[in-house]
Amino acid sequence: MTPETGGTPLLAVKNLEVVYGSSIRVLRGVSLDVPLGEVVALLGANGAGKTTLLRAVSGLLSVHSGRIVHGTVQLDGSSITGLATPNIVRRGLAQVMEGRRIFAELTVDENLRAGAFTRRDRANVKDTYQHVLDMFPVLAERHRDVAGYLSGGEQQMLAMGRALMASPRLLLLDEPSLGLAPLIQQQIRDIVAAIAAEGVSVLLVEQNAMLALSIAHRGYVLEHGQVVREGPGQELLGDEEIRAAYLGMGEHGRRSFKDLKTYRRRRRWTA
Repeated sequence: MTPETGGTPLLAVKNLEVVYGSSIRVLRGVSLDVPLGEVVALLGANGAGKTTLLRAVSGLLSVHSGRIVHGTVQLDGSSITGLATPNIVRRGLAQVMEGRRIFAELTVDENLRAGAFTRRDRANVKDTYQHVLDMFPVLAERHRDVAGYLSGGEQQMLAMGRALMASPRLLLLDEPSLGLAPLIQQQIRDIVAAIAAEGVSVLLVEQNAMLALSIAHRGYVLEHGQVVREGPGQELLGDEEIRAAYLGMGEHGRRSFKDLKTYRRRRRWTA
C-alpha cells in the first residue's frame, strides 16, 4: 500500500545558515521540507551547498569544522539541530555519502549487519536483512564476497542496503549515480523510487537532474547557498530554464540558473 504523502513534513529545514571556520558562510537561509514517503531532489552545481545541507541534517558538520549559526532542523516535529550524529540516526535517519564509503575489507554480509548497529529491536533485524536482500538480489548472490571486489554499481547498492539496515524513516542520498554506467543509474533510480513507495522519505542530492526529477515529488535548486527555485519534480523537469541550466540544453550551454534568469530578464528589457 502506498503511503499518504504531502502532509506534515518528516524533515523540515527552516532558514538554515551554516559557516565553516570563522567566516565562510556556505548556506544562506535555506528552507525545505521532505514529506513522508516522498522523494525530494536537491539540485545544484559543485559548491552550491548541497553536501553541507546533508551534513547539517545528519549532524556531521562539526567533523568538517562547520556549524549552524541560524535556523533549525526538525525531524518528525522535534528539533535535531546540533545533535550528535548517533542520536540523530537513532531517531530514524540514515545517510549514503558520496563515494559509497563501504567497508572494503569486510564481506557484503558484514557490511549489511554493521548498518544495524544502532538498532535496539534486534528481533526484527533479521527481517530487515532479508528484505534488503530481496530488494538487492545481487547482494544476496554475493553476500559472502569481500565488498572491495564488487563493481561500482554493486558497491552503491551495498551502501544503500547498509543504510536501510538501520530501518530509517528518512534516507539521505548524496550523488548515488555518480560514476555509474547509464543502465546501473536507471537501476538505482528505480530502487530509490521503490524505497519511497515503502514509506521512507528520501532527500536526494544528484547532479544528474534528469534522473532525480524523473522520480522526485518535489525539487529544490540550490545556488551559492540559497534556494533559487522550487516546485514539483515534473514541473521543474519541464521548465525550459531548468533544462538549460542543469540538463545541458538551451542557449550557449549556460550552467547557472541565476545567470540564465538574469540574462533573459536583460534580453526582455532591451528587446
